[in-house]
Amino acid sequence: MNRNRLLDLFVSNLATAVVHKVLERAIDQPEITEKYYKEVKNSWEIAKNYRAKINPVNKALPSRDIAGLRTKIITKVKAELNLRIAKGYTNIDISLVEGLVDDSLKGLGVVS
Repeated sequence: MNRNRLLDLFVSNLATAVVHKVLERAIDQPEITEKYYKEVKNSWEIAKNYRAKINPVNKALPSRDIAGLRTKIITKVKAELNLRIAKGYTNIDISLVEGLVDDSLKGLGVVS
């Protein structure tokens, strides 16, 4: 697979994980929260696998890549959360997105 395709798959899975983290915090019903937690865990593992295939593996990505990835992820997450809000979801805090994205990028070794 080429690097751009890997980056796109990485962005999509990480965005899904962040969306479900925000939704998990918005819901107070344990049975639904558990499903969001499982989705976060699954998407996180898939994103981690794609990150392992993107070079350089053991170092942070070049700064030009980081800025673009961060912007793409934040845009995808906010778009999905806005769709969920339009569908009637409540208690969604969009202000959490940037912090969660930054933490996720650090956690996956994209940012040093």
